[in-house]
Amino acid sequence: MSNFASQETNPWKAQSARFELAAQKLNLDPGLWKILSLPSREITVYVPVAMDNGTIEVFTGYRIQHSVARGPGKGGIRYAPDVSIEEVRALAAWMTWKCAVVDIPFGGAKGGVICNPQQMSQGELERMTRRYTAEIIDFIGPDKDVPAPDMNTNSQTMAWIMDTYSMHMHRTVTAVVTGKPINIGGSRGRVEATGRGVWVVTDEAIKKLGMSRPDTTVIVQGFGNVGSNAAKLMHRAGYKVIGVGEIGGGVINPRGIDIEALLVYHAANKTFDGFPGGDEISTADLLTSNCDVLVPAATENVITSQNAAQIKAKILVEGANGPTTAAADDILAANKVFVIPDILANAGGVTASYFEWVQDRQGYFWKESTVNEELDHIMRSSFENVVKYAELHNVNNRIAAYMLAIDRVAYTLKQRGLYA
Repeated sequence: MSNFASQETNPWKAQSARFELAAQKLNLDPGLWKILSLPSREITVYVPVAMDNGTIEVFTGYRIQHSVARGPGKGGIRYAPDVSIEEVRALAAWMTWKCAVVDIPFGGAKGGVICNPQQMSQGELERMTRRYTAEIIDFIGPDKDVPAPDMNTNSQTMAWIMDTYSMHMHRTVTAVVTGKPINIGGSRGRVEATGRGVWVVTDEAIKKLGMSRPDTTVIVQGFGNVGSNAAKLMHRAGYKVIGVGEIGGGVINPRGIDIEALLVYHAANKTFDGFPGGDEISTADLLTSNCDVLVPAATENVITSQNAAQIKAKILVEGANGPTTAAADDILAANKVFVIPDILANAGGVTASYFEWVQDRQGYFWKESTVNEELDHIMRSSFENVVKYAELHNVNNRIAAYMLAIDRVAYTLKQRGLYA
């Protein structure tokens, strides 16, 4: 990879570029600028694990807290071979801005362990999760920092973390993590929440642009929790989903795909290959295919200066964190693509996590319809706030979302003052 390309796709540099532009437009106080441009704490731990074959492996893990000015840290834990401290640092900052955009009382944090979960047994994953939790235990808690699932982690991972933390505290502490199974303090509606949020802000965007659901074609890149739920909910709402894909390729059908049938097929075969309801297509071609709405819902850096000019969608809804590089932003803006940035578009997940945390602390659990109703309200009003801010300050939606978020966090920091 060329130096320019690696600079462009460095997630911390991408986050910093947007932060600096927004801070400049806000005339942010230089002292607050310094505070917010760096994380407040970075923890690196080395996690020894007894493997099934009798050997001991030592995994590297991180937990980074970017800001806790507005409340406890909040952010997922990911397991992947390419986890890096710069990626986790960027994701922690994005969480600060995301929580502030939707105005929930959390700061931003993120965690990760460098491992290959596909090559580990359930027992190895459990032992690694429990030891990682024990290593960061002094820094997490319902009032300190509340982890959640992310890439390659799930409700079972959260159950192990909650149990490990509870064993150390000698009492059951359900509010230490969110994204748990429902029977141990999870929230109804949490699994679909990020995909639901993507659907809700897409609805707001097509209303604003005078489009209608049946005439709006959608392509979803990524078929994990976010992508599959976004595709399912949009299909049920009457959108014409014409393409779906993941790393190994996807399926496209300009007449529309039966998403319910695709979900069943994908669950059974773990691939789109051979699905009878459409033609095979590579991920690269899927991203640049004709559509009205493109939802990148997989990983970072899928839209770069290399392919941004070929994007044909009118609306880009970022289901993933950091799917678009800063260099690609300028190209999309020049082509008048209406971008709903990640810190707004995928904030449905952290919003439902907030509801779960509230329910755990109250010991009172809501109906799914209540969760969805509250989520819809927050996502719609946040969309409206960002778009109004963009129009008022004559900036694009991404910089507007950053400006709104930075403004809220900076205001809180100013109110709290500097402890010295």
